[in-house]
Amino acid sequence: MDKRKNNGGHSNGGRKSKAEEHKLIESLTPMHKDAIEALEKCVKDKQGWAVKLFFEYMYGKPKQQIEQTTVVLDKEISQEDIKAIKDEFLKKY
Repeated sequence: MDKRKNNGGHSNGGRKSKAEEHKLIESLTPMHKDAIEALEKCVKDKQGWAVKLFFEYMYGKPKQQIEQTTVVLDKEISQEDIKAIKDEFLKKY
């Protein structure tokens, strides 16, 4: 039987309430100008992390592409054919 539904969860788990989120934003607002200036300084100093952060927020993160290659080997393939497939694969990758 699945007992997860009866465990009650964690008392500090889940998303913060809108009130807590708003309170955090209010407390950070006075530092907004300093944060922008610090990021600007780091970008001007050509610090890689700052440049990356700037472009990700300015233009959005690039799409991540994952190339999936699947090789299905049949039992009737000879050992020579398997070796040829492996060699071809290793040349490409």
